[in-house]
Amino acid sequence: MIKTHETWILVADDDRAHRDMLRANLEHYGYSVMEVTNGSEAVRCVKTQHPDLVLMDMRMPEMDGLTAVREIRKIDERVPILIMTAYGTIENAVQTVKAGAYDYILKPLDMSVLLNTIKIGLQKQAEPEKQSKLASDDYIAESPVMKDIFALAEKVARSEASVLLTGESGTGKEVLANFIQQKSARSDKPFVKVNCAALHDQLLESELFGHEKGAFTGAVAQRKGRFELADTGTIFLDEIGDMALETQAKILRALQQGTFERLGGTQTIKADCRVIAATNKDLEAAVAAGRFREDLYYRLSVVPIRIPPLKERREDIPALANYFMKKHSEKNRKQMKRIAQEAMDKLVAYDWPGNVRELSNCIERAVILSLGDDITLESLPNSIRQSASAPEGDLNIMEQAERSAILTALRSCGGNKSLAAEKLGINRKTLASKMQRYNISEE
Repeated sequence: MIKTHETWILVADDDRAHRDMLRANLEHYGYSVMEVTNGSEAVRCVKTQHPDLVLMDMRMPEMDGLTAVREIRKIDERVPILIMTAYGTIENAVQTVKAGAYDYILKPLDMSVLLNTIKIGLQKQAEPEKQSKLASDDYIAESPVMKDIFALAEKVARSEASVLLTGESGTGKEVLANFIQQKSARSDKPFVKVNCAALHDQLLESELFGHEKGAFTGAVAQRKGRFELADTGTIFLDEIGDMALETQAKILRALQQGTFERLGGTQTIKADCRVIAATNKDLEAAVAAGRFREDLYYRLSVVPIRIPPLKERREDIPALANYFMKKHSEKNRKQMKRIAQEAMDKLVAYDWPGNVRELSNCIERAVILSLGDDITLESLPNSIRQSASAPEGDLNIMEQAERSAILTALRSCGGNKSLAAEKLGINRKTLASKMQRYNISEE
């Protein structure tokens, strides 16, 4: 969950005059305020905007406070919820506390009491949040599939096994490689990265294994290679699928024996390197076609991890977008506060063919072009503003996220509905009902 330095309070109240009064008072005491008019909007805003605290009226149209508390707790267990209630509904207010609100306050409001109760709620929220992150802000996982991936990566990091990261361009393979290295026993040792697609064959060999003086035209001095520089640490071989077969053979030897020779040299050099490799290619198909060595493939893929495209994990989009807003605001010396709801809806609905990298570029562009403190719909590229709704049609943002979570669970379980239901925390009958509702194929 990524926020700017302000403390955001979501005010949910259908009385406009009461909202205006609360906004004026809360902003006077340094809080930032977002407003909604009913419980349904409050649930939606918590899902996409991650406020620091919810200040909610008990009686509202469409969804009352008690129901809203229960729905919010399904998507966020930590955000403090403070209920505003009249004397006649105290019994209901007590029910909301049992449902997950941390306190209630009586109307008409006493501002000193309100401010103190808000302060207590924020203090309670801050304590567990320190322990709740999977890692630093660069590692954002709101979707079940990404939480599982980071949990697996953390387990793998403690071993010496080679890891093969696969997925479309821009999905975050290098980010996950960084995570594995930071969690490993080699975290304080060299972490050397090589883009195997950026150099032609001879230069790539030189880059990986080094060369002796005179090994080729332009080799005017001895040079150590990346394997040698990564000794005792980790080497990250990005775009491994673009490598020539001859180079693949030399890498296989380096992995199997821990030895190699510099280009043009005869001295055998030892290097103890843990290897993380990544590719956006289908290596199994490349093996079948004879373009990639089968023995090297199995050597690299001791633990294979596939990172799904962003459109398969839409739950991550709001948190990623807010993180990039903060990051690019600092970089461009701006003070962006939030992403408007209509803009966030479009971001979640868009399919992101360029994945996380495209999202980052989009948010940086919006930060630069925005005239005010918020990223609005007008700040987004035409391709996103004018894009059709998400594949799931007219579903609201929560339904879109639920449909995406079901699809991800089914894929990760190989289509086994019983395992997918267990992974989602629901029974098989409920899963079948939701699949029918969201038009998810039985295949």
